[in-house]
Amino acid sequence: MGKVRARKETGKLYLDFMYAGHRCREQTALPDTPANRKRVNALLQKVEARILLGDFNYAEYFPDSRNPQKIKQKQAAHRGAGVSDSNGGTDTPLFTDFADQWFLECKIQWRNSHTRNVESILNGSLKPAFKNKRIGDITKADILAARNKLGRRKGRGTNGLMSPKTINSHMTILRMILTEAAERFDFTNPYLNIKPLKQQKVHIEPFSLNEVEKILETVREDYRNYYAVRFYTGMRTGEIDGLKWEYVDFEKREILVRETLIHGQTEYTKTDGSQREIPMFGPVYEALKTQYEATGKLSKFVFCNRMGEPLDHNNVTKRVWYPLLEHLKLKKRRPYQTRHTAATLLLASGENPEWVARTLGHSSTEMLFKVYSRYIPNLTRMDGSAFERLIQSRVIENDKEVGDETE
Repeated sequence: MGKVRARKETGKLYLDFMYAGHRCREQTALPDTPANRKRVNALLQKVEARILLGDFNYAEYFPDSRNPQKIKQKQAAHRGAGVSDSNGGTDTPLFTDFADQWFLECKIQWRNSHTRNVESILNGSLKPAFKNKRIGDITKADILAARNKLGRRKGRGTNGLMSPKTINSHMTILRMILTEAAERFDFTNPYLNIKPLKQQKVHIEPFSLNEVEKILETVREDYRNYYAVRFYTGMRTGEIDGLKWEYVDFEKREILVRETLIHGQTEYTKTDGSQREIPMFGPVYEALKTQYEATGKLSKFVFCNRMGEPLDHNNVTKRVWYPLLEHLKLKKRRPYQTRHTAATLLLASGENPEWVARTLGHSSTEMLFKVYSRYIPNLTRMDGSAFERLIQSRVIENDKEVGDETE
């Protein structure tokens, strides 16, 4: 079924329909208004009715159009190549061309880091997988084959290959492209009913409070404040590395999370929910006060190198973090476990899970109960312990009543 669309560049309406197995677009000089859409829709209905009856005269409706000649040329080329004209995908653009167009149209709404990630997925995975393939000719089998190929690539999964999470992120981009193309070119989306791969449950290895204290006592003095803030706030790596003094409010004792550092540049946080205020708990307030004496006049960044530039987290991890864990004979864990540590300490201390979720930048408590459930005290855990306490209290009360009656 054809559609009436408007050119983004001019705002003028055009007809978009299929004829003889080919996609045809016919421009009008009418601006996009409700009245004009009604007029063009009426014309489109007449065109499609004639096509259905088999007596559509293209030149009668669009005398200046070049489409009839193009269709004849394509039909001749297809016959020469042994290609059937009934294949609706033959008149769609190459996947690589449409993917580039989709990328250019969408990137204005993305963060810089997401733009780089999508571009990497397109150039490294999707374009090579569907090279020289017209987007309307891609089948479900093609999609599954591309996914299986990703599953054999080396990656950071537990088996040394690309993880299901990473594969799903690649396939999500493919699904978005195919969904947009199917709508524009009026073909059935081959991605329908393809479910994402199942992902393994997140495994966390937080540090105990004793281990945290031992780490802060032993770490290099110039990084003690850095890790104190990480352990006691749960800030993400990009959030703490990109933290600027303008977002440290000593008067209200709050850290304002407004930006994140990615590839040496600060930009908007991961999500809107990540925009938040974190209270400066006792150790955090003192750590930032001490840090201000060291870097407050040197750089706009709270934690920086001697040149006043933000820290390179890969360099810090290799030179400071891993050697420290090895020195203390603690299990090697990624620095992100400092965030998990903050979450578990806050929850284990009995803080309200909803407040903890806001402090960490989660949009809801769902993540907390899914990832940290065994660290939540029995008062808030959904494990039957509250019911057990109720029964025990009733037994004690009944025993007491029996005792009072016998006296």
